[in-house]
Amino acid sequence: MITNFAQLLQVSTEQDQPQRLLFLFAKAESDKPKKKKKKQQRGAISPVMCVDKLPEDIESFQSLVKEADEISKEWDFVIIAGLSGQNGVVPSTEDADPYLNQMTNHLASGGDLSQYVIFDREDSPVVVSAD
Repeated sequence: MITNFAQLLQVSTEQDQPQRLLFLFAKAESDKPKKKKKKQQRGAISPVMCVDKLPEDIESFQSLVKEADEISKEWDFVIIAGLSGQNGVVPSTEDADPYLNQMTNHLASGGDLSQYVIFDREDSPVVVSAD
């Protein structure tokens, strides 16, 4: 189980085939005002923006957060998937587009997110349940 972003980057570089990482930044929406952080919260999650990157193009979680915040600070979680290359060839951005769309559709339709790695802004893993 991956417990932080640095570990995710490490695992992505150790795969048999080159990887392209897919990032979907999302915002938590709740009917109730936030009083304090809880381990379990209820609400909806909506997509904000997405991007694909090669693992070697990412210095750290902090650099990813900084880059994302330059576009929009309106996100609470980053949902991540890996796209494997074939025959030693890394997938292109064009190869990633349908998968980013699929991730966005999964999130928007309330689909199962268990196949993705999710972190909050503090690099803490997040588990999303459909309850």
